Amino acid sequence: MSNTMKENKMGTMPVNKLLINMALPMMISMLVQALYNIVDSIFVARISEEALTAVSMAFPMQNLMIGVAGGVGVGTNALLSRALGEGRHEEADKMAVQGIFITACSYIIFLAIGLFFAREFFVIQGANEVIADYGYDYLSVILIVSFGCLFQMIFERLLQATGRTFYSMITQGTGAIINIILDPILMFGAPKLGIVGAAVATVAGQIVAAVMAVIFNIKVNKEIHITFKGFRPSGKRICNILFIGIPSVIMMAIGSVMTFCMNKILVVFTSTAVAVFGVYFKLQSFAFMPIFGMNSGMVPIIAFNYGAKREDRVIQTLKLAVMYAEIIMILFMIAVQIFPVPMLSIFSASSDMIRMGVPALRTISISFIFAGICIICSSFFQALGSSIYSMLVSFVRQIIFLVPCAYIFSKTGNVNLVWWAWPIAELASVALSVFFFIRVRKKKFAFMEQ
Repeated sequence: MSNTMKENKMGTMPVNKLLINMALPMMISMLVQALYNIVDSIFVARISEEALTAVSMAFPMQNLMIGVAGGVGVGTNALLSRALGEGRHEEADKMAVQGIFITACSYIIFLAIGLFFAREFFVIQGANEVIADYGYDYLSVILIVSFGCLFQMIFERLLQATGRTFYSMITQGTGAIINIILDPILMFGAPKLGIVGAAVATVAGQIVAAVMAVIFNIKVNKEIHITFKGFRPSGKRICNILFIGIPSVIMMAIGSVMTFCMNKILVVFTSTAVAVFGVYFKLQSFAFMPIFGMNSGMVPIIAFNYGAKREDRVIQTLKLAVMYAEIIMILFMIAVQIFPVPMLSIFSASSDMIRMGVPALRTISISFIFAGICIICSSFFQALGSSIYSMLVSFVRQIIFLVPCAYIFSKTGNVNLVWWAWPIAELASVALSVFFFIRVRKKKFAFMEQ
């Protein structure tokens, strides 16, 4: 056993204990993130249903921004953890710096979109003038000040890569709490900023979290040394990060395209259908966010032990992650089946919204049974450098099955049939995930036998 494995808990600690220690802080912080997303929408819903619809229509662009940051973070995290597992500490440092550089370049792109294309994004989705005005006020602030979100994510990934997920929990939790506190003050206080206040509260929390993440990396993340002295962009390292990260970005982009298309399909029925769709996304985060948090703890464990040629620990980590994910998803599905009306009512839902939302939530939640497996397998592929499979699964689920099925069902004129597109798409996704897992295990694990 190498000195690195003796020193690093990811190579020595019992896997179940390690996964819990790594993932639990991230799961808690992700739950807090989910809470502030819901609280955000609860306050926006108090303005009007049109304002809630505008926030729902802004989601594809926000999702894309998070996807870019997350993709860069996944690529940086996986390569950095693998370098540490192989004992190449200088290479890990260089990967961290290159990841930060890519993040800075990403901000310039979203700044330009926020300055010049924010309103058009709502117009092309079919929003009326009132919704487009609300949407522009909200999204332009989110994008122009997106440096907080982007840098928060990359510096949190650096903490996660070395097993310091507790500090990521602190940064994410602090940012979320700041957002929750500022929401009612900025939206309904003096001055009364309305939906702009919701956006300002969001970016304020992100900026504070980003600053904290930077400080934690400097003060406590001793396995990584971040310095830009003599820095030059490394084409090879940037390409390696993007090779792993771009499929993750594309997956999120695919999600944004799906949401964009679904908004256009649903707005034909009524703007209330779009609002219901938006509420579903907020509620599902309570199930999905903890699993995403577990993924953040799982990826460095798998990447480290893959680099250290410990197949047993890789597979044990995967099995435990799937088990925990399925427990979470099944429990949440049961909750949605039993309590759809109270869940909708917290968003000031009208009688029409409740009438449409109850069958929507109950139908879509059936897909949760399969979603946990797909989410874990996706991160497993990324940790082993096979992100292309994650991208293909996402593409097939959302573009090949979900959107076409929803469009076909919408032609019946019955919006309740549209929601069945989710369980159908998730079934296809889990089948493809299992197929790719068998393929990846056969191909990648041969490396460990060499």
